[in-house]
Amino acid sequence: MGTFPHLGFGLGLRIPHYPHIFEHRPQVDFFEIISENFMAAGGVPLYNLERVLENYPVVMHGVCMSLGAPGPHDMAYLKKLKALARKTRTPWFSDHLCWTRAGAHHYHDLLPLPYTEEAVKHVAEKARIAQDFLEIPFGIENLSAVAEWSAGTMPEWEFYRAVVDKADCKMMLDANNIYVSSRNHHFAPMDYVRGLDLSRVCQIHLAGHSDKGSYVLDTHDDHVRDEVWEIYRAVYVGSGGAATLVEWDDNFLPFPETHAEVLKARDLVSSPASGSNTP
Repeated sequence: MGTFPHLGFGLGLRIPHYPHIFEHRPQVDFFEIISENFMAAGGVPLYNLERVLENYPVVMHGVCMSLGAPGPHDMAYLKKLKALARKTRTPWFSDHLCWTRAGAHHYHDLLPLPYTEEAVKHVAEKARIAQDFLEIPFGIENLSAVAEWSAGTMPEWEFYRAVVDKADCKMMLDANNIYVSSRNHHFAPMDYVRGLDLSRVCQIHLAGHSDKGSYVLDTHDDHVRDEVWEIYRAVYVGSGGAATLVEWDDNFLPFPETHAEVLKARDLVSSPASGSNTP
């Protein structure tokens, strides 16, 4: 289902950077959009998206599918998502291994799931339905969380792998989320990496976080930390060079400084030493 072009090294598309992008057309391999920001029938967001599509590949990343929520998919949402996928010609789409709503109530947060066999079956079936409906590959992103369910019967990476295997979909693997969860839940991040089938990775996320000492928050508002670069290099090599995306969502820097973080990722895995740091 679909193809996986080597998109290279991209950046999350954010409004504060629009003036620079439209005026200078910087050399960026691709941009990633938050799908829900562009699912309206028209207006300024779609106009700006069309301007970006004239010059760059675009990949779609969602935050509202709520794979872990009870009950079936919101089919009206999936229809809008599919229409946007056709407009962007995204090679894959992604969303999170979480739940965001219960019934008609939307929590506007990415909430963790219990790591159980029952949850594997429920989430994998919804992921399979979404992938079949959109007719392009679906990458599920690992979550960062401060709390976790006591009902879990397996480690997070085993749950994650089981879901993508059962759904026969892809991993949108976030290296920063691995580190954040490892700190909050006290496991070795490389145990997580070794526990995955990295051949399923279609894209890698990088971001900064906020270290509060006793816990860590995935805030996307700072430079990528050294510990996350180490995880990233292992994942990149193990995946065979998956597309890489830097997210920066607050405390924005000028575009050239933000793009420098993308170039740092490219340079890190292009160095001769990168091939030796396998998981």
